Amino acid sequence: MVNFTLTSTTAISASQPLAASELAHAVGADTAWVVQLVEVGILRIETAEAPPERWEFSSTDLQCALEARRLERDFGVNLDAAALILDLQHEVRRLKAALHAHGLR
Repeated sequence: MVNFTLTSTTAISASQPLAASELAHAVGADTAWVVQLVEVGILRIETAEAPPERWEFSSTDLQCALEARRLERDFGVNLDAAALILDLQHEVRRLKAALHAHGLR
C-alpha cells in the first residue's frame, strides 16, 4: 500500500493577506480561536470594529499564531500566558539586535 500526503499552499503577501478563517485553517483551529488571539493581543488588526470575516492577516501574523498554537499544545499554556511569552521573546530579540548593532555582542 502506498501512502500519499496532499498539501496545498496559499500565497501570503501584502496584496494577498489571509482571512481569519484561512488563518484558523492554517494552524488547525477555528475562527473563534483567532478572535481570542486578537482579544489577548497576540494578533493585531487595524479596524477593531470590523467583524472577524473582514479581518486580514499577514505572514507575520501566521507565524505568531503558529507559535501560540505550539505553546498551547507543547506546554499547555493559555492564551494570556502565550501572549506574555511571545511578547517577552520579541523583546529579547529586539534587545539582542540592539546589542549586536552596537558591537556589544
